[in-house]
Amino acid sequence: MFFKPQKTKFQRLVIETFDSLSQWAVNPWRRYSLALTVVLTGYFFGSSLGMISAVVELIDPVGAFLSVFFIEILIKLRRRLRFDKRKKILVLLLDSLRLGLFYGFFTESLKLL
Repeated sequence: MFFKPQKTKFQRLVIETFDSLSQWAVNPWRRYSLALTVVLTGYFFGSSLGMISAVVELIDPVGAFLSVFFIEILIKLRRRLRFDKRKKILVLLLDSLRLGLFYGFFTESLKLL
């Protein structure tokens, strides 16, 4: 038995926001600037998590697990959304966030060597 989720006001607002964002990002310069902003945000969070776990030293395995878990969630979301033509901007943003996180983790790991 499969139950269809309710269309709440919040869910409609999120869908309308993504639709308006995808219409706004039809221009390639806007789309690339949005992707660059998300890459830099992901880099900031990736380098911050690397610095925090390096300072504390007790939660290195936990920080590594959480970062790998979050990147795997982003990969699963991308696989689910990649064939939907209406959500191309969301796939671009997920890829940009994942790239920024990975680059932030990588540069922090080089600092720790």
